[in-house]
Amino acid sequence: MVQVQPNSQSILNPGFDKVRTRFAPSPTGYLHVGGARSALFNLLFAKKNNGQFILRIEDTDQARSTEESLRMMVSDMVWLGLNWDEGVDPVTLKDIGPYGPYKQSERLSIYADVAQELLKSGKAYYCFMTDAEVEAEREKIKSIHQNAHVESPYANWSLDQAKVELQKGRTAVVRFKTQLLRKDYILHDLIRGEVKFPSDMVGDFVLLRSDGMPVYNFCCVVDDHLMKISHVLRAEEHLPNTLRQLMIYEAMNWPIPQFGHISLVLDEDRQKLSKRKGAVACDNYRREGYLPSAMNNFMALMGWSHPEGKEVFSFEEMLNLFSLERLNASGAVFDRVKLKWMNAQHLRALDSKTLWEKILPFLNDAQVKLPAQSKNIDWQIKAVETFKPKIEILSDAVELFKSLDDSQFFISDDSSEALSWEQTKIVLSVWKKEITHHKEENFSESDFIQIENTVKTEAAVKGKNLFMPIRVAVIGKPHGTEVKLLVPLMTKQSLLMRVDQVLQKIG
Repeated sequence: MVQVQPNSQSILNPGFDKVRTRFAPSPTGYLHVGGARSALFNLLFAKKNNGQFILRIEDTDQARSTEESLRMMVSDMVWLGLNWDEGVDPVTLKDIGPYGPYKQSERLSIYADVAQELLKSGKAYYCFMTDAEVEAEREKIKSIHQNAHVESPYANWSLDQAKVELQKGRTAVVRFKTQLLRKDYILHDLIRGEVKFPSDMVGDFVLLRSDGMPVYNFCCVVDDHLMKISHVLRAEEHLPNTLRQLMIYEAMNWPIPQFGHISLVLDEDRQKLSKRKGAVACDNYRREGYLPSAMNNFMALMGWSHPEGKEVFSFEEMLNLFSLERLNASGAVFDRVKLKWMNAQHLRALDSKTLWEKILPFLNDAQVKLPAQSKNIDWQIKAVETFKPKIEILSDAVELFKSLDDSQFFISDDSSEALSWEQTKIVLSVWKKEITHHKEENFSESDFIQIENTVKTEAAVKGKNLFMPIRVAVIGKPHGTEVKLLVPLMTKQSLLMRVDQVLQKIG
């Protein structure tokens, strides 16, 4: 029985002198929130223990890996603030660090050399079975209901014998030999506790394909060893891979890192989170206007818990308090409603100047035309403070600020009732007169209140018969942000243009 467990006196297993963790995505698409969470936990654990966090790119699937996907993943990690110590440069994608290359596609000769060591030691062999032969053997085993693995007729060939066939032009995969490993492998998982793997769970597995490309379990072990990775924190779905990896570590007589398998991220139906159930790409949340601080806060609570039970906290607080002991092995539900609520908490904690700077790119992208005074910082802060209670994500600001854009002013259908009231025309006529006689181009809140009181008196109306028509004349609809807060953000010219349109509609 092979026992793989952490040193009880240290967070490091024998053979390691420093905490080093890694995140190793495949650049075949977007950065999934589940992957981002794994990266976050690896970063937090490394930094909490004065260690290093490495970004490695697993791009051996050349048919699906693209530079575009890699750049998008790297960009998302930079946006989230998940900064790595070694790996690919976020701009040039060139290597930074002493253990490169950090892209697996550039490490093929390294994998070939390790495979040769295993071949020479008799722990691996060349297998000349074709895909068709392997499949036929599988079907044969299945037909007689045997719970067995495909056995290669080449398992006991000598290396010299295999080389003769290779020289003839035959192609072969390199397989790891498991037939002599009749024992249990016991993993003391940092999150799940003891996990037992009987060796006969797997047959002789492939290390190198016939084209020389390594398979995941092989290059993963080689890279983790050569990059001195001390802790492997990854998703629960990788747990079945661990047996093959432990066998390779053992065969190479390499020190074994500590493993911790993080719970799966689940959707609201407690199924594995997938694209079919909605947005799962970090890029989507960035474009919608979620804050990195809120995303990290939310992802941390998918599997980890704050010692004081807090739900909203900063990255610095998370870093100071993070520990593997507080990671939960059960599945974590991705609750989009809670994420939006949490984002609102982080957003409203920002000072108004910072929030304006974050909102402005969304307004520019939507081509929202703001009043001329929007260049003034006092106006910006007042506008942000007016709309902040209604903003949960940054993109919410677009519809709110559109109410200040004259080019997008229109009278909504739900204004028809207020416009049909007998008093409305006189209310708006007095409103227009008072706006016209106002001596300045801009208004204060007290200016608005004074004008409203004049309208109330001269038109002899109050309540909704007063408020709703004025609101329609300001924003084109009878419900919305308080007019006394909006008018100080608008110009006299804008208010007159709008009330004229409404009066024209009334006829």
